[in-house]
Amino acid sequence: MKIVRLLAASASLALFASTSVLAQQQPSPASTTPQNASDAAVRDALAKKEGDADQATLLKDTLTAVDKQYSLLRKGKFQVNYDLSYTYIGQEKINADLSSGTATLFSIENTSSHTITNTFLADYGLRNNLTASLTLPLVSRWSDSGGYSGTSHTIGDIGLGVRWQPFETRRDDATVTFTGGARIASGKSPYKVDAAKGLATGSGVNSINLGLNATKIADPVALFASFNAGYSLPAKHLTQNINGALLRQVDPGASIGFGMGFAFALSYKITTSFSFQESISARSKLTFDGGRSVRTATQTAGVLSIGAGYRVSPKTTVNLTVGAGLTASAPNMVVSLGLPLAF
Repeated sequence: MKIVRLLAASASLALFASTSVLAQQQPSPASTTPQNASDAAVRDALAKKEGDADQATLLKDTLTAVDKQYSLLRKGKFQVNYDLSYTYIGQEKINADLSSGTATLFSIENTSSHTITNTFLADYGLRNNLTASLTLPLVSRWSDSGGYSGTSHTIGDIGLGVRWQPFETRRDDATVTFTGGARIASGKSPYKVDAAKGLATGSGVNSINLGLNATKIADPVALFASFNAGYSLPAKHLTQNINGALLRQVDPGASIGFGMGFAFALSYKITTSFSFQESISARSKLTFDGGRSVRTATQTAGVLSIGAGYRVSPKTTVNLTVGAGLTASAPNMVVSLGLPLAF
């Protein structure tokens, strides 16, 4: 009987000891709750929620923000995009020594300027693979230099364009679109404005352009590239006085441009993008009173941009882009805020 009682007591002691050890090995609820709550909050924040777009859709929206040329609308669909941009250009050196046989293009421009542009872009789907667009810019430009200090508020150059996708989009294949457009010289012409009384808000010439764009989505990254060529019609019947010489006609040179970059989806709502754009304009011919003419130097403008996009709702994505000029002919800085609105 004593042996049985001794065995029972030993078993009870062993069970108590093992229970105590397990209790010590397991973390107490009070010590794990904050960490578990933090981990759960992170997982919940990163998880896809109802209404969130998949990364491929978000990347397409980002491409639209980078350049509207990369997007198409379904037949009958209408979309309006609003873009607010600020551009700073400093030290536009003027060379008006026409006796040397050369002159800087847009020689009537001020040495520095701040420009705010409100742009409204309306797109309409003519067919599933064909989209027409209308661009209306409202330009406010301020300058402070030795020649003129003041502000101009006028409409800029109106743009008309089409985008065409000849082939259906296929998984794992690049999407190719062709573009065509025309720009109407509706803004204040730099060849007609008095440099001592006002500022130009347009190019001063009508132009046409053709382009080719390619995109490829490799989730969570989208790659894009573009190439375009443009031709501007001459500006005639001018009467601008440049240091005693009367400007009669401007024949702008042809231009080409190209760009490339990529967009990356950080989450189901946030993307970032990096892009590079460059344009090259051939020498232009300036004809003065008496038949004398000079040619400008070739203009090369390169801009490196970084952007971020945030999807506010299924139909609204806010995008912010900051660009820095890499060449003498490029703007020093460009800041753009885009707000696409779908209907």
